[in-house]
Amino acid sequence: MTASEPASDGRSRRRLSIGAAIVLALVVLSVAVGMGILRGQAPPAQSLPMDDDKGGASAVPDGELYVHVLGEVHEPGLYVLHLDARLIDALAAAGGTTDAADLQAVNLARVVTDGEQIIVPPVGGAGVRPGAPPLPQADARIDLNTADQAALETLPRIGPALAERIIAWREENGRFTSVDDLLAVPGIGEKMLAGLRDGVRV
Repeated sequence: MTASEPASDGRSRRRLSIGAAIVLALVVLSVAVGMGILRGQAPPAQSLPMDDDKGGASAVPDGELYVHVLGEVHEPGLYVLHLDARLIDALAAAGGTTDAADLQAVNLARVVTDGEQIIVPPVGGAGVRPGAPPLPQADARIDLNTADQAALETLPRIGPALAERIIAWREENGRFTSVDDLLAVPGIGEKMLAGLRDGVRV
């Protein structure tokens, strides 16, 4: 072995050490870059509630309300809505309105409240609850026992004098018990009574 061989072996070992160090550094760098890429692809933990409809950070208010929808809708029933729901949302939840619905009788833009009962009436039936008996029509006849002189004078052929006589008879004899009692009032006969019968009551 010559004197130059040990020096040559030393240089070879140094080259191998440097090469190994470079390879190791490249491996570590590759791993670090890969981890960085993976971290960049993962969604940040704080962003998840923003996409959750039930989370407090979402655009939907935290809470709900219950409404009972009836009347001219396709699917009447109890529905759960968001706190900022409006009447149009309640009707949409109930399947929308029928062709018979009177939309002029409801305010589609108003905010609904918890526990509210919403009734969509049919055309011409505003204020009538579905299934309820029809409201009795107002009796337009004049009540002989409570009418004043002005009301009595609206009757056919009854002027101020006859109106005063009807009131005077009522004060002297008490209540009229039937329409036929008008025959006892001076100036009222069978013919006049026939013309008054449909317009008065007791």
